[in-house]
Amino acid sequence: MQSWIMLVLRTAILFFLVLAIVKFIGNVNLSKSTPFKLINYIVIAIITAFISLGLVANSVFAFIVLGIWTLLPLALDYLSIKSKLIHDLINGKETVLIKDGKVMEKNLSKIRYTGEDLLRELRSKNVFNLSDVQFAVMESNGDINVLLKSDKKPINPHDLKIEVAPVSEPETVILDGNILDGALSNRGLNREWLQVQLSNLGVVIDNVFIGQVDSSGDLFIDTFDDSLEITQPKVKELLYASISKVQADLFAFSLETNDSKAKKMYSNNANTIKRMMDKLEPYLLRS
Repeated sequence: MQSWIMLVLRTAILFFLVLAIVKFIGNVNLSKSTPFKLINYIVIAIITAFISLGLVANSVFAFIVLGIWTLLPLALDYLSIKSKLIHDLINGKETVLIKDGKVMEKNLSKIRYTGEDLLRELRSKNVFNLSDVQFAVMESNGDINVLLKSDKKPINPHDLKIEVAPVSEPETVILDGNILDGALSNRGLNREWLQVQLSNLGVVIDNVFIGQVDSSGDLFIDTFDDSLEITQPKVKELLYASISKVQADLFAFSLETNDSKAKKMYSNNANTIKRMMDKLEPYLLRS
């Protein structure tokens, strides 16, 4: 058999073998992995390349080495789960860089970080003022996590004791102009509903690049034609406005009538709708 045919066959076999090894080890974000795991992947790639090019005289030995470099990290990962000592020995430990607002210079020296390196990493976390930081730590994979001082944290609805609607991940129901029936079913919707929504927006399905339905049932779309301006529907806002108008009308009726029974009826109904509006506001206006 000609050498180039052998090269193609060997490379194809190793290609699928490496694919199986990666799936076996587990999908890992290399940018977030520890240095040891990154080196492990590089060694596996080098061994595979050598075998593929026929640079190893004994292929059996090469596959044994490849198997060792595949199985040993898995064994170490298992031991790391069972033992904190082994985990720290293999993956390293986190390093505190700022504690109680004070920079730990000795720890910076251990990881060979300068003050400028620290400030650069803080800026990458949108922290531009060192005095805002309460605590900062470098994880074993090199990432730096920052805890701001309590008076410097962004205010959220919980801090203001404001109730907001729960939000779940949106379902992509249209992708590249194709309707995803499974995603529609997950939201309890169908193609007929989708066609009505697109018709209301004046858009045809072939012009839709991405369409998503959020947890409230609102449809957001992005079209292939970027010059096309689409007014996204505000169903929840319109519903809240309609309820608000009814409440205002009932309150006005209670002021206009001279009949005491009618006045009391209109006033009570207006107050009932107002209480309902207070409960609906987080879901209709703050989601």
